This record gives sequence, structure tokens and C-alpha cells, in this order.
Amino acid sequence: MNSCILMAEIIQEPQLRHTPDGMELAEMMVQFPGTRQDDPPSMLRVIGWGNVAKEIYQNHHQGDSVLLEGRLNMNTIDRPEGFKEKRAELTVQRIHLLGGITTNSSPSIPVASSQKAVPSYESQFPTATPGTSSFGVFPQNNPEEPIPQRTNFQQAPSPVAKNQDPDVDDIPF
Repeated sequence: MNSCILMAEIIQEPQLRHTPDGMELAEMMVQFPGTRQDDPPSMLRVIGWGNVAKEIYQNHHQGDSVLLEGRLNMNTIDRPEGFKEKRAELTVQRIHLLGGITTNSSPSIPVASSQKAVPSYESQFPTATPGTSSFGVFPQNNPEEPIPQRTNFQQAPSPVAKNQDPDVDDIPF
């Protein structure tokens, strides 16, 4: 199955076109950071069809950070220079707007100009309280008292009576 999830930034305003039979097609360019810190960002052509195309054109704009779900395709293009070029293209099936998250993995925190961000060191979660259950707790032994050791390793007798005939329908596997 060809499935791709990509977090990227829209670098070209989405364009809406129509096929001769009336189907909507949205096209845009996105970029995402390289795998290493010093790698340049990579660009990718993204297209959407039908209702997804309408959503892209109406709700998403240049500079938006988005999460794209879709299929990755490779297109071969004949260049005027006489050679063939392969280009990757993502056909979007779902698109999600990421509010306040950038593609370089550093969250952006909106702060009003008249306010300063003050770090809070108080936990937002309730404080843990000691439990009262004794489940999984071993009894405390006296340090001078030896820990009892198991010495009998004989197998317990089978609960099946010895004088019963085996069941013919019981097939061992």
C-alpha cells in the first residue's frame, strides 16, 4: 500500500483548476526540512482532487503549516534539453492545518505584545498520593529469618484417574 504522511509548509498559494469533465484539481508547492540540520529544505508538488481540492483552495494559504496524508507518485517528464526527469508528487487524500506548529520542530508560542511570557513551574496534573493496596507487595521478612526455599521439585499427580479409557474424539496436536 502506498501511503505517506508529511508535515510541511505551503510555499506557493494553492491554485484551483478544472478538468474538461468538470472535476476540481488543486495544486500547490510545499517544503519540509532536510533530515540533518545543515540540509536544505526539500520541495514537493502536492495535488488534490474533488472535495479535497475545494478544501485546499478555500482553507489553506501560503505560509500555513499542514499535515498531509496521501499517495506518493513519481512522474517522468520529457525535458526540452533531450533527457527525462523524474519528479515526486503527493496526491492528497486528507489535509490538516497545524496551528502554531512549524516544520522545523520548534513550537511557536503566540504572545501578545503587551504581555511577557512567564514560565510556570507548577504542574497541571494532580499530585500523586500513596496507594493503600497491598497488591504486588511482598511481605517484609525479619532480616535474621531465612527466606523459605522450595526444595520439592516433583510434579504434582495428574487429576485424571488412571483407570479411565482415553477419549477417541480427543486428538492430541
